[in-house]
Amino acid sequence: MSEELKEQRLKKLERLRSAGVDPYGGRFPSSDTAVSCREDFQPGRPVKVAGRIFALREHGKSVFADLRDATGRIQLYFHRDRLGERESLILSNLDLGDIIGAGGELFHTRTGEVTIQVKELAILSKALAPLPEKWHGLKDQEIRYRRRYLDLLVNETTRCVFLIRARAVKGIRRFLDELGFLEVETPMMQSAVGGAAARPFVTHMNSLGIDLYLRIAPELYLKRLLVGGWEKIYELNRNFRNEGLSTRHNPEFTMLEVYQAFRDWRDMMELTRDLILEVCRQTLDSLTLPGKEGAIDLDRPWKEISFYSALRDFTGTDFRSLSKQEVMKEAVRLEIELAPDASRVQVLDQVLSRHVQPRLLEPTFITDYPVELTPLAKSRDDDPALAARFELFIDGMELANGYSELNDPILQRARFREQLERTRDRGEVDEDFVSALEHGMPPAGGMGLGIDRLAMVLSGAESIREVILFPQLRPRS
Repeated sequence: MSEELKEQRLKKLERLRSAGVDPYGGRFPSSDTAVSCREDFQPGRPVKVAGRIFALREHGKSVFADLRDATGRIQLYFHRDRLGERESLILSNLDLGDIIGAGGELFHTRTGEVTIQVKELAILSKALAPLPEKWHGLKDQEIRYRRRYLDLLVNETTRCVFLIRARAVKGIRRFLDELGFLEVETPMMQSAVGGAAARPFVTHMNSLGIDLYLRIAPELYLKRLLVGGWEKIYELNRNFRNEGLSTRHNPEFTMLEVYQAFRDWRDMMELTRDLILEVCRQTLDSLTLPGKEGAIDLDRPWKEISFYSALRDFTGTDFRSLSKQEVMKEAVRLEIELAPDASRVQVLDQVLSRHVQPRLLEPTFITDYPVELTPLAKSRDDDPALAARFELFIDGMELANGYSELNDPILQRARFREQLERTRDRGEVDEDFVSALEHGMPPAGGMGLGIDRLAMVLSGAESIREVILFPQLRPRS
């Protein structure tokens, strides 16, 4: 913004103040909206609206303005000879971006446009900075993310994305509440890291003199509630993982986690599918998603394929029969970057992410993961090497993860220790959680669904930053 332009706006602000007009006024009880003015049009009907000025057009003593509120746009008409002295002063010092309140009567212009003939005018907030790019919308991605308030002001598409997200979250709550699930809250600051394999953020509590971790997942606390006797629970939770940024990863993100006693992973698969279908109906009024390679029809049968079958079908290699050394050799052929201390199953998981996941456009459940990848899940009864687990992929993204929850405290403690040794983690076993299991946790199914990624597939967004109002960005110097 040029200093000259800001100076002009400051002079207008001072003119208003000198005349006794507060440029940052207070209460203005509007009785109507832009939409209600059009939908309930009656010639001469008195109305009061409030919103932001997006256009000003002068024709002699007549002035037309476009006012936009949360519902849409309405045209205002001012005739200078029919305004009082205060209203004329305000009109003469209006700029694009100013927030005003206006009262008057409805009428149709010669072109048939619903318009308010303004008789009452109040300035509610004088904008000292102009709207971006001559009000035609922001194109610079960096500015859109850093100044989301401007993005929301001028980009209709952005507002639609976040309306879709809000409706989806509302739909999730409605769906689960109607099934008798109870929404709960668990701590965001935890004394032990658990529920997922991720690097945590560390903070410090001065009053107790201890370090705490921002949660990477609420799972272990939600399972404590199963021990406590609640049988159907869920949490819409914010999680924090101190790892990389990408088009699909933000350090702070939103998850849904659902647990139901006396159910298993198959029940959770069915619940996940039913939930997504219902949310899609409620949010889009359709079962078709705007996929990146064409429309995705959710009304077709959802595919199901096992972990090792998926690897074989998409790479041509039967990895289950290969030793670690042979797996490493295949990974090199498939251009997988290998960490020096990566285990066999960790490499297989990378192969799945690189060569299988991007090609799973239609809704697909991958099942039967190696048990080493899921220390909190039960093994399959017919094959202890495989976990009773699924992951859901849509449009090349992992959306949901679920399994039959491990409730054997002895085996759970052993799994935790194996995980610490395998990852060389300097953490410790969450003994309080294991103690909870020792009091008896019912067999249960659990499921986690990424809300940010669900918003991406519902809106067709290509980056997670498009569906998070204030995504994490690298600081400017």
